[in-house]
Amino acid sequence: MNIPVRIGMDTSKSVFQLHGVDENEIVVVRRQFRRAEMIRYFERLPPVLVAIESCGSSHHWGRLLQSFGHEVKLIPPQYVKAYVKRGKNDAADAEALCEAVTRPSMRFVPVKSKERQAACMLMTVRERLVSVKSQLSNAFRSYAAGFGIVGPAGRQNIAALIKRVLEDDSLPEMSLPPSGGRVCRGPGLAKIEAKLMKWHREDDISRRIATIPGIGPIGSSMLSMKAPPPETFRSGRDFAAWLGLTPKDHSTGGRQRLGGITKARDSVLRSTLIVGATALLRHIRKGRHTPTPWLASLLERKPPKLVAVALANKFARIAWRLMISGGVYNRPAAAMPI
Repeated sequence: MNIPVRIGMDTSKSVFQLHGVDENEIVVVRRQFRRAEMIRYFERLPPVLVAIESCGSSHHWGRLLQSFGHEVKLIPPQYVKAYVKRGKNDAADAEALCEAVTRPSMRFVPVKSKERQAACMLMTVRERLVSVKSQLSNAFRSYAAGFGIVGPAGRQNIAALIKRVLEDDSLPEMSLPPSGGRVCRGPGLAKIEAKLMKWHREDDISRRIATIPGIGPIGSSMLSMKAPPPETFRSGRDFAAWLGLTPKDHSTGGRQRLGGITKARDSVLRSTLIVGATALLRHIRKGRHTPTPWLASLLERKPPKLVAVALANKFARIAWRLMISGGVYNRPAAAMPI
C-alpha cells in the first residue's frame, strides 16, 4: 500500500473525509472516517502534510495532528472554494484542500495555541455580553418610559434609571427589574474585562500597541490575539488589507475603480479600530489635540466617517510596524501623533 505524502481533510462533528496523494500525485486515500477511527489512523501514519479548512474546531485538530508529528496547514474556506471542480460534497472539499495546499501563493491561518484560543474565546464572550447589555438597557429604558419615567440615553445612565424605578412606590411589583437590575448592569462583563486587562498587562505586543493614540487595551488585545504573525505580511498596507480597511478594487481595461472598504476578516476588530479613530477625532473637534497636516487636510476635504476609516487604516499600519520591529509608539510633544 502506497503511503500518502499529502492529505486534505474535510472535518465535521463526527465524520471526516480524507483525500490523500503520494509523491507521484496518485490518489492513495479516499475514504471517510468516524472521529475515533480518524485519530487512530493519523497516530499510525508516518508524518505527512495535512490541509484542513479553517473553522471552529480546526485549531484543535491542528494541535492534535501536530502532536502526532504531522505538518498541518489551515486554509480559509474562501480560498478553497476555487479548487472545487463541480458539486459540493465532503469528498470534493477534501480533494480541493489537497490541491489548494500545494499552491505557492496560498495563504494559511496559523494554528492557535490553547492559551491564545482561550483568550480569543473570552474576547468573543465579552462582545456578546456588551451586545446583550445594550439590548437590555435599551429595552428597560423603553419600559420605564411606558410608566412615565424617562432617563438619558447611554449605558452609563442605566444605573440611575434603575434606582429611580426601584424607589417609585407607585409602580406595580411586576414592573420592577429582576435582582435589582443586576442583569442590566452586567457584573459578568466586569469580571471578563478584568481578565482581559490582566492578559493585556502580561502580553508584550498588546502593551506596545496600546501606546498608539486611539487604540486602547481592548483594541490592542484584539490585534495581539487575532492577528497572524507580522512576518506573514509584506507591508503595513497588506496588514490593513487583511483587516478589510483598504478600498475594494474593481478595475479593468486600464481603468481603475475603487469602492468602499472590503470589510474582510474580523468585523469586530475592524470596527474597534474605527471606533477608536472616531474617538480621537472627537478630541480634535473639542480642541484637546492638534492634528498633523495630513489629518487636518483630510478633515477639510472629506466627511468625518471617511476620515475615521482612513485613520483606522493608519492605526493598522503603525500596529504592524510595532509588531514586526518592536519598540513603542513615540508621541510628538507638541502635536497629534497621527
